[in-house]
Amino acid sequence: MTTSDTVVPEPTPEQAALFARVRRMMLIAGLTTALAVCAVLIAVGYRLFKSEGRAPEPTGDVIATLPKGAKIVSTGVAGDRLVVTLDIGGVTEIHTFDAHTLKPAGKLKFANEP
Repeated sequence: MTTSDTVVPEPTPEQAALFARVRRMMLIAGLTTALAVCAVLIAVGYRLFKSEGRAPEPTGDVIATLPKGAKIVSTGVAGDRLVVTLDIGGVTEIHTFDAHTLKPAGKLKFANEP
């Protein structure tokens, strides 16, 4: 035997039980982590494929009629919404439409207090 060889004594029964318990806890922690990672990947994949798979409805030409005397002040896009700001006789209104279907999504009217 050389001086670089190390002699490792056999573990006592208490130490062997402790090692087994630590291994079991590590296995549980590893499986829990793997399950959590799988759940996150499934959720991300679902969101990606759900959003990409959504096909816009065929709309053709869409005509939106404005109230008499209305002027378009500005237009913009906010997420999946098309936003149109109108000036109707000094009153400001914001009309929103779904960007995919161009169906009206809402209207906000601003008025001055008398």
